[in-house]
Amino acid sequence: MAGVELFSHPALYTRYRAGLCSAAALALLVITVLTYVPPLLVAYRSHGFWLKQSAYLEQPTVRFRYEVLFVATIGPGPDSFLAWSTFPAFNRLQEDRLRVPLLSTREEDKNQDGKMDQLHFKLELPLQPTEHVVGVQLILLFSYKLYRMSTLVMQSMAFLQFFSPVPGSQLYMNGDLKLNQRQLLNHCGLDTRYNVSVVNGTSPFASDYDLTNIIAAYWDRNVTTVFSDPNPVWMTGRATDTPFIINATIHYPVEVILYQPGFWEIIKFAWIQLIYDK
Repeated sequence: MAGVELFSHPALYTRYRAGLCSAAALALLVITVLTYVPPLLVAYRSHGFWLKQSAYLEQPTVRFRYEVLFVATIGPGPDSFLAWSTFPAFNRLQEDRLRVPLLSTREEDKNQDGKMDQLHFKLELPLQPTEHVVGVQLILLFSYKLYRMSTLVMQSMAFLQFFSPVPGSQLYMNGDLKLNQRQLLNHCGLDTRYNVSVVNGTSPFASDYDLTNIIAAYWDRNVTTVFSDPNPVWMTGRATDTPFIINATIHYPVEVILYQPGFWEIIKFAWIQLIYDK
């Protein structure tokens, strides 16, 4: 059965024209300018148009380098200390103050993602019956790498320090190896500026092993790591035939990495800002 057309209406197409110098053309120009210029000015003047920095999350690849420098204070005098390190040149400078401790370390990947999550470090310092530890200073050296944006490869350290007026038997610390940035990282490329040893372990000069000089040179860098929130526990009451013990747990947390955005990321952000403000 054939269909029956009940109603139809032709399409209506209407054009309106005006001269270039007419009021209608001027109104159209004003409306166009108001559509684009004010949102652009608002986005630009609000300091949010060009993306100056950005951030992302990444867990660094951290490995303990098995390099240690240790100083234990056993009295008030300037020479009342014991010292040891994994650097033979430093040990030769210590003479009678050299005391070799017993070390045990273990890195642990708790979530089995292929990246280490923490370091368990234990140091046992043998002491004479008349020796009493009232302070410790300890440098642990690490290899630190980031891969997600730019590739950062550097050697860094954790500095552990504690002093007490009461002689101790054990020191326990538990904290994070945190990234400290004074400068934005690049969005791409390879950065190996700081892939050099924090301690010049081949130097024969005592000044190169002075903790003040080591820390001062380290803090001249724009990217470092620090041992954050150590929560020290100082225990007393050491028996005369037992060593002084340091137990430290150092976590490698997920970091917020600040970086300089690339050209296309800046353009994308500016485009979104302009469309949103419109």
